[in-house]
Amino acid sequence: MKTMYNRREALKISLLAGIGLSFQSFTNPLNTNEKVISRIIPSTGEALPVVGLGTWQTFDVGNALEQREILSQVLLEMYRLGGTVIDSSPMYGSSEKVVGDLTSKLDFKNKLFYATKVWTSGKQAGIRQMEASMQKMRQAKMDLIQIHNLTDWKTHVKTLKDWKQQQKIRYWGITHYVDSSHRTLEEIIKSERPDFVQFNYSIQSRHAEESLFETARKYNTATIINQPYESGSLFRLVRGKEIPQWAKEQDINSWGQYFLKFILSNENVSCVIPGTSKPHHMIDNMGAGLGKMPNSSLRSKMLSHLKTL
Repeated sequence: MKTMYNRREALKISLLAGIGLSFQSFTNPLNTNEKVISRIIPSTGEALPVVGLGTWQTFDVGNALEQREILSQVLLEMYRLGGTVIDSSPMYGSSEKVVGDLTSKLDFKNKLFYATKVWTSGKQAGIRQMEASMQKMRQAKMDLIQIHNLTDWKTHVKTLKDWKQQQKIRYWGITHYVDSSHRTLEEIIKSERPDFVQFNYSIQSRHAEESLFETARKYNTATIINQPYESGSLFRLVRGKEIPQWAKEQDINSWGQYFLKFILSNENVSCVIPGTSKPHHMIDNMGAGLGKMPNSSLRSKMLSHLKTL
C-alpha cells in the first residue's frame, strides 16, 4: 500500500469541506479495504486499533457548524480505515460535547471506543465531573476514564475501581505527558494495576523506553501514547525536507507516518492518539497503522537519519 497524500496537500480538501460538501462527494485519497492493525488490551484480551484520535484543541470548536462538519469527516475517515479510539477530557473545553454531538449522528457510533478523564480534586467533585463528561459524550457506560495528569489520583482510583465493578465504565487508567512523571506512573501501575496508562513518547523523546514500557508490560497495562509529534516541533524540524527513498520503500509515505510508525514499531505500544481537525491528516495518521512496520534495524536508521537534519 502506497499513500500518495501528504500533509502539504491540504488546499483541495479544505476548500471542499469549507463549502459543505457531503461525505459522499468528499474525495478520499487513500482507497483501501485494509484496516489498521490492532493490539490486545492485556487485562481483557480485547483488540484495540493502534491509531486513534486525540481531541485536545482540535475538537474545541463549540457550535461552529462549518468546523463541526469537517470534524465529522475526520471521524468518518478514522473509522473507514479501522480506527475507533477517541480520547478527550473536561480540560479540553467543548471537545467532549462536540464528540458526543457528532458521534451520535454516526451509524457506527456504538463501535467506537470512547475515552475521557477526570481532572479535578475531591471525590464528589470527581464524580460530578465524570457524570457530566459521560452526559456530554452521550455515553451511558464509558469505555475508559483516566485520571488526568494524576490529579488527586489516590481519591479517584477508589471511585474508578468502584465504577468498574458496578459496570459504569469498562476500563480505568492514569495519564501524564512529561518524563518526570514516568516514575510515579510506574509506581501506580505496580500498586493499583490500572487497565491503561497514557504518557508521552516519540522518536526524539524516548524516556519511557528506560523502564515504563517494561513495567506496563509486566503488569498487563495497555499503553496509550500522547505527544507523538511533540506539539508539532518534529514537523518544524523536517520542514522542507523530503522523505528518504528507503523510507518510502517501507510504506513510510510522509513525515507524520515516519514519526508514528517509529512509535508503533515498539510492540509495547497499544495505541497512539495524534490530534487533528483535518480529514487529510486523519487519513495520513491512519496510514501509519497500515503496511510494513519498522524492524529494529530500520528504527536505528530512522533515528540516525533524523539526527542529520
